[in-house]
This record gives sequence, structure tokens and C-alpha cells, in this order.
Amino acid sequence: MHWADVAAKALSHKGDKHIVSTGITPSGEFHIGHLREILTGDMIARAARNAGLDVEFVFVVDTADPLRKVYEFLGPEYEQFIGHQLGSIPAPDADGNPDWKRFEEGWTYGDHFLKPFLEALEQIGVRPRIIDNLESYQSGKFDALAKIACDRADEIREAIERISGRELAEDWFPWSPLDSKGSLDGVKVTGYEYPLVHWHDSHGVDGTSDISKGEGKLPWRIDWPAKWGWIGVTCEPFGKDHGAAGGSYATGREIVQILGHEAPHPLTYEWISLKGQGAMSSSAGNTIGPIEALELVPPEILRLLVAKSKPNKAIEFDTGMSLVNLADEYERLAARDYTSELANEELSRRQRVQVEDAAGAMRMAAVEEGKVAQATAVTFRHLALLAQTKTTDDAVWDSLRHAGAIEQPTQSLIDRLTRMRAWIDSKHFPLEMKISILDAPNHSALAELNDDERSVLNSLAKALEDCEWNATSIGAAIPQSAKNMELSPKAGYRAAYAALMGKERGPRLAPILAEMDQKKIVELLNACAEHIN
Repeated sequence: MHWADVAAKALSHKGDKHIVSTGITPSGEFHIGHLREILTGDMIARAARNAGLDVEFVFVVDTADPLRKVYEFLGPEYEQFIGHQLGSIPAPDADGNPDWKRFEEGWTYGDHFLKPFLEALEQIGVRPRIIDNLESYQSGKFDALAKIACDRADEIREAIERISGRELAEDWFPWSPLDSKGSLDGVKVTGYEYPLVHWHDSHGVDGTSDISKGEGKLPWRIDWPAKWGWIGVTCEPFGKDHGAAGGSYATGREIVQILGHEAPHPLTYEWISLKGQGAMSSSAGNTIGPIEALELVPPEILRLLVAKSKPNKAIEFDTGMSLVNLADEYERLAARDYTSELANEELSRRQRVQVEDAAGAMRMAAVEEGKVAQATAVTFRHLALLAQTKTTDDAVWDSLRHAGAIEQPTQSLIDRLTRMRAWIDSKHFPLEMKISILDAPNHSALAELNDDERSVLNSLAKALEDCEWNATSIGAAIPQSAKNMELSPKAGYRAAYAALMGKERGPRLAPILAEMDQKKIVELLNACAEHIN
């Protein structure tokens, strides 16, 4: 069974109706790492629906959380908003300064970072019910559970200290009031009688916070189980930090019982990291955004990134060769007939598990739920080659028709070529796949050739002029041009790369040249031969 089906089966033992929840704090730009949580939740919800369960998927946006610091992408004016809730402060403008005009129109810091992520989710086929946490506090959704938490503060303190192994401050209280400036920082609780929490702030001001009106919030370790309670969450995936011994899930599991509810079925996942750069971080700027990634590859490729890896396995991501390999893996998986494969009674248990995992991953990779993936018969590598050697889309389609790969381009393939051209023009396209055939001889590259390699150029030009213009014939002609002169085939390859690309080595030449104009290639080789004579 696919890992999402395993989770769905566990839920089925606990009832027929479920709410799967994920959430995030919109403190900065959302990145590919954030997709793991929400896609994990989406895939569990899909698998549960496939199993006949009544499932709703919700996404909680923690706009009630405070701004922790002035991040690198923010201007110094944001110093005044440290400790203020993200849903109550202005969004940054293009220069990182507070955009007061848009704030007056209702556009907040949380909105600024959430909207692009929701657009990416729409493209990727994820459509949860959005829950704004600040609005939930202000509309009284937390009221009853916050009252229980404050009434039973000693029990909750004991649970947190015992499970986490850390001692809370003497003046700790299970409600964080907003101070006289609207900040959650530096406020000391001085008394409580529901619904009022009395406080003294760092500015020397005394005041009261009304729990029923959401004038503050519960600390994180209580806020999370309270959300499980009032939303009715029965399953939630979360990062490994929350699932660690003594972490927030361990304390939340006990606190939610004090609040009168049950903890949801947990699923801990590992991080997605950037290759060679470690875990992604919005605040540190170490990110690739989902919208940015969707400009390069189709959404089903990003879904496959999460679907094919068990949640407890870390994912290393980059927009270079790893993404090329992932895209080509998608095409291979899409071309398989899983029904026929599983009908083979000679499969070993291990082989059957591998087939079921692959089939499940492709089912979860589909953007539209229940839609079967269709292979395009064109690998990303080949499409990248064509996009670089053909100046127009029509020329790409003509080449694919000639090769028998397509009759007419599908909309999916048209979209894929558009993204491929954007990828090639971006900073992310892998250097090892960059194709650059020279227009004229590169004198310095030719100067690096030895006498034997230079002598091959005339033979190489003649061989390519006479051969059939396809990858097989070209691939044979290059080494043969050196063998004809009783030289090593290596001399033919070195001469070809120097003359045609100005390099010592590069990507496979034969399939590249097959997509180029034969006459122009031969003319370039002859010009190189004349240059050295």
C-alpha cells in the first residue's frame, strides 16, 4: 500500500468521518518545503476518500502568531511591529517597507505571503478549506477552550513541564494578552477572572484582555491542541521537530484531553532541503518558491516529489539535474500498465510492493483527483534539447512528428514546452544540459587541440557531410573520422567538441547535431579546418 493509503486505513479504524488538517505561519515567502506538509495532508485526504470515508481537508493559516524579528527582506520600520500579530500589521512593499495604503484597504502581512501560495495550491490541485487563525480568535472560536485552559492553568503547566523537561517561568499563564501597543511580547499577567485577563506591559501600562474577543492568543503548545478541539481534527501531519520526544505533539496530546478532546492521528514527516544548502528557511532566504518552481515544471512533477517518498524520508531538492531526473521518472512511471503488472502471479512480495508504491505515487501525483496520468512519450531531456536547438515551437513539433513521437502536440505537451523554455532562460537550468553550438570558429579552443586532433577536422567535416543526418549515423561518423586516419576515436570527439561547442567535452553531440542544420554544421567544421591550416 502507498503510505497515504496506510494512513487512510488507520483512520478507517477510528470512524467514517474525519478532518485532516495542516497549517503554517505566514512569516515570509512560502517555499517548496512547505508543500510537503500540505501535500501530505491532501494525499491522506484523497486516500481516505478513495477508501470510502467522509473527509474534509483544512489548512490553518496562523495569522495570530507574532512577527518574531525584522527579517532580511524587511526594512527597519518593521522594528515597531515585533511581537505584533501577522494578521494585524501591514504587508511589505517592493522595498521591504510597510505598505500603509494597501493596509488601509485590508491587505495584511499574512495576506501578502499567503495569496501566492494559494495560487500555487490551485495549480497543484490542492483546494482545502482555509481557516484564518486570527479571525478564529476574534470571532470566539477559541473562547470555550481558552477558558478551560485558564481555569486549569496548573494542570497544563504540570503537563508541559513534565513532558518537555523544561521549567516554565514563575509568571507563566496559558493566555498571552495583547499589550497597550498591540504586541504579545513583554506582557505580565497580573490576574484573571473569565473572560478578562489582567496585565502589566513593558511600557508601564496596566490593562485587561478579553478572551472571548480574542484580545491575545494561547501560547503555541496550547494553541495547537485547542485548534484540534474546536475544528475537530482527526489527522494531522507535522514536521519532525514537533514530533520529537518532549515536543509540542507530546504535550499537545495530553493538553487536548484536559480541554476535553482527543488528539488526532499523527504523521511525522522529514524536511525538504535544498541540495548543498540544507533545510529551506523563509526567514533566511534559503528557498525556492512553489510559483517559481511551477514556472519550470508541470504541477504533477512537484506532486510526485512528495508522493513517491515515504514521509519519514528526507527529500533533497534542486531545480537542476534532480528536477530533470524527477521529470523523466514521472514519464517512465506514467507509461507503465500497473493493472497488468499486478496481475502477474509470479511477482515476489517485494516486487509487488514496489509496483503498488509506484501505482499509488502516480495516483497521488495527479493534479485532478481520480485522473489517470498519461505519458507524453517525450522525455524532459529530449524536450530540453529540442527547445534549445529549435527556434520555434512548430519546429519542435515537426521534429517530434518526424521521429514518430507524436501526431499532434497535446495541450499538456504545449504547456510543458512553455515551461521548458522558461527553465532554460532561468538561473536554474543545469549547466550540463546547456547547448551552445558555435556560429564561428573559437580560436582559443582550437589552439588547445594537439596536432592529431587538428588533423581530424577535415576528415570529420567530410564524414558528417556524407552521412545520413540522424543521431545513429552521426554518432558513428565522429569516431570513424579519427579511425580513418589511424587515430584514437578520442581525437574525433575532442576535435568535434572544440570546433562545434568550443569545449573539451559536453553533452552527447549526436542527438544535438541531428536536430541542427547539416549544411551549417559542415560549414563550421570546414571553417575550423581552414583556420588551423
